[in-house]
Amino acid sequence: MKLIHCADLHLDARMEASLPREKARERRQEVMRTFTRMVETAEDQGVEAILMCGDLFDAKTISARAGNCVLDAVKNHPGIFFYYLQGNHDQNSFLADLQVLPGNLRIFGPGWSVYQQGELCIAGAELSEKTPDGIFEKLILDPGKINLVMLHGMAAEYGTGEQTESFSLRALRDKNIDYLALGHIHSYREGRLDDRGIWCYSGCLEGRGFDECGEKGYVLLEIKDRRISRKFVPFAFRRCWEIPVDITGLLTQEEIRKKTQETLSPVPEKDMVKVILTGEVSPEAEKDSSWLEKWLEDSWYFAKVQDRTSLAVHPEDYRYDVSLKGEFVRMVLASSMEQEEKEQVLRMGIRALAGED
Repeated sequence: MKLIHCADLHLDARMEASLPREKARERRQEVMRTFTRMVETAEDQGVEAILMCGDLFDAKTISARAGNCVLDAVKNHPGIFFYYLQGNHDQNSFLADLQVLPGNLRIFGPGWSVYQQGELCIAGAELSEKTPDGIFEKLILDPGKINLVMLHGMAAEYGTGEQTESFSLRALRDKNIDYLALGHIHSYREGRLDDRGIWCYSGCLEGRGFDECGEKGYVLLEIKDRRISRKFVPFAFRRCWEIPVDITGLLTQEEIRKKTQETLSPVPEKDMVKVILTGEVSPEAEKDSSWLEKWLEDSWYFAKVQDRTSLAVHPEDYRYDVSLKGEFVRMVLASSMEQEEKEQVLRMGIRALAGED
């Protein structure tokens, strides 16, 4: 028996805070297409169930297109059971107007819901302010069955924190759980729950910004001889990269461009890249982050440049310099300005003294 564990798709997320409007609109469509591609792949590979562990959508209000995208995928693949557990971003809006749920869609509530599919027992509960007290104490699973539990929230070793969707892993130990399918963390993570089972975050299907860099996808589960094996499957259409580029000692914009191009050579053109400029840079250097960003956009789907360099100006280098530049550098370095402000003033001042704009 094969299953897919996915979570945190955030369909219909605006993404306009991190992308230009047109690219944000395109990415919303791509994320929906990645979901439908996953369902099509599931059918091709004989997957019998897809576990959607929360945050299928991004907000309370979703477009008809996003809701229909999910409903059509469910209805058009009757041989696959879809288990939908809401997360903290979901509001059940795409099911609100349905008189009857599709027969292959199974949902959960604030208390435990338990479903049987073949030799597998699937239990889940939605964590929110409506969650009953002591809910984990009420989870009773047959030790003779293969038990899979779905939750959406922040797992912690001790305590639950202030968030209603937080929970303690200790409360789920020795509960006869073979696989704890989790959502809420947007990167793949796994660990040992107890002697019998493991916990796993599948991560999101697509990175929506540079806070979601790295491989994104789903977890393919296979039950054979009463054991659950797992494999993370990278599946995103585009990947987000954050790559440091050390430009220490470089003086011209062309030198910086060549170093950046060389560093980014492994990044596919269809991906999104954030370049972090690092190192010590001379105030005379031709460093133009905006120009570099424009150049990158000609080669990659979306590019961003962040300058984290420091200025290569050391007091001892100007201690005995009797020039106007030396006096200017000593005065700025001795001032009470913040370090970042000092660097800006030094950079502009030294270039002005050199006759540049």
